[in-house]
Amino acid sequence: MKVTIAAIAGRAPADAYQTLAALYLNRLQQYTNVEAKTFRSERAFAEAVAVLRARTPPAVVLLDSRGKLLTSEEFAQWIGRRRDEGAQNLIFAVGPADGWSPQARTEAATQAAGLLLSFGPMTLPHELARVVLAEQLYRAFTILANHPYHGGH
Repeated sequence: MKVTIAAIAGRAPADAYQTLAALYLNRLQQYTNVEAKTFRSERAFAEAVAVLRARTPPAVVLLDSRGKLLTSEEFAQWIGRRRDEGAQNLIFAVGPADGWSPQARTEAATQAAGLLLSFGPMTLPHELARVVLAEQLYRAFTILANHPYHGGH
């Protein structure tokens, strides 16, 4: 399974955030193939996803404050189900500065393998959201592997 962390951003994240995200992405490599990509617009992101859909439909997760709240364990279970169903690509995307369009949110919420995911009602800077996402993905994969990183708290 390949995991992609996508971000819609007009500029590269600051070095401090990139260093933190890279820490978790490097750790995650021992569990799954992972990459980080940046797109200049929601449209460019949608076009990249459409290319993948032509081959094997990816499971697309959009981060949005109006999305579903999951515990770390529930998040791991969601990923585990996608893995067990044979998903080849999981794409987690941090949206544009003004948030996802209503169309993107509707598509994510109605796709069979998709999800609109919230880290809570607070607004996070994109760079910080990427770090939190990278850490939660690492945590989820350690939960699935019964690794002691996640102490159940």
